[in-house]
Amino acid sequence: MDRNHGYHRLRDGRVSLPGQIYHVTLTTQYRQPVFRDFGHARAVIRVMHRTAERHRCRSLCFALMPDHLHWLVQLGETGTLQTLMRTMKSISAHHVGRPIWQDGYHERAIRVEDDVRAVARYIVANPLRAGLVARVGDYPHWDAVWLL
Repeated sequence: MDRNHGYHRLRDGRVSLPGQIYHVTLTTQYRQPVFRDFGHARAVIRVMHRTAERHRCRSLCFALMPDHLHWLVQLGETGTLQTLMRTMKSISAHHVGRPIWQDGYHERAIRVEDDVRAVARYIVANPLRAGLVARVGDYPHWDAVWLL
């Protein structure tokens, strides 16, 4: 098995496959609403984009909520989801100036039969469902590669 892609973690259920699309959810420590601060939110979004580029991943969609992040990301041919998340969390905490993320993250591999755009719509509608805005377009901290 190729340890560089996480195949060795099959037993504990966490696998990183090249080209795989994942819906990843991260929460802030103690669910603190860190990203109500516009500057903190924009700093994290910049870090997400740079980290994805550095790891040759494709950021398909995200919604950065006040106390958590939903991110739809497609892995590149090298690297692992674990490395991507560790790097993004570490650098974003540095830019915010303090630890901000809870340990770990939740990921769901998007299967071929799943409708990726439906998952993206679910992600960007989070601010609407949370009552933060009346229209998705009014929320400043989301993006998607598609017009939804």
